[in-house]
Amino acid sequence: MHATISPAILYCGSIVVLISTTNPNSTSNLAVMSSAWFLSHRCMLGLARTSQTTHNLLRTKQCVLNLPSSAMGAHINALTCTTGTKDIPPWKRATGYRYVEDKFGCAGLTPQASMDVRPPRVGECPIQMEAELVGVHEMGKGDREGVAFALEVRILKVHVEEGIRLAGHANRIDPDKWRPMVMSFQELYGLADEKVVVSKLAQIPEEAYRPVEVAVPVLQTGDVERRSEAEENGDGVETVEGVIGASPEGRFP
Repeated sequence: MHATISPAILYCGSIVVLISTTNPNSTSNLAVMSSAWFLSHRCMLGLARTSQTTHNLLRTKQCVLNLPSSAMGAHINALTCTTGTKDIPPWKRATGYRYVEDKFGCAGLTPQASMDVRPPRVGECPIQMEAELVGVHEMGKGDREGVAFALEVRILKVHVEEGIRLAGHANRIDPDKWRPMVMSFQELYGLADEKVVVSKLAQIPEEAYRPVEVAVPVLQTGDVERRSEAEENGDGVETVEGVIGASPEGRFP
């Protein structure tokens, strides 16, 4: 039996993201968020209009999406309810937010230089994605107009820890090793240690979804031994059109 209710929030479960941006004074801002979803090499970010992260992203058009593991709860809690805005909005002040200038220091995290954007990566996060802003969509029209933005970013570079790479593949992450932090109704969770069922969708090669404009990167140090295995397993742009075709529209499940 179902009951009809009116929840104040609808955060039914999504990964936590530590998003880094650059402040007007060239220092770095770091914020916890979970309203993020990915499609191909694009990501939609749901951010409050008054957030320092929003201001920075709209101004500089750059950010880094750092994905923490489920072992990083202490860092996330240390950063939660902090803001990089000195003029704290009334709602945030009422709910206990405080201004912090050094977000990395507050959370005990290490800034790591990025390659294509100015904001730093978070050294402790197993997955780091450098990104640029490509679209701004106002949310809440007809409801609480102007309260938030859906910001579309394009992923420029992806950095991952060696320990979560899939053996035999140059460009894949092992889902059995990657343990993201998940937020559900404000609580923090990790994934179970095993698959609940074998996924039928996983039978489709990941390379079939690669956007035509995203090339396979040059193999880095430590990748040489993966080259022949990767070629045998179909890791490469040249295999994509043979599987799906040239139209990117046909690549999404």
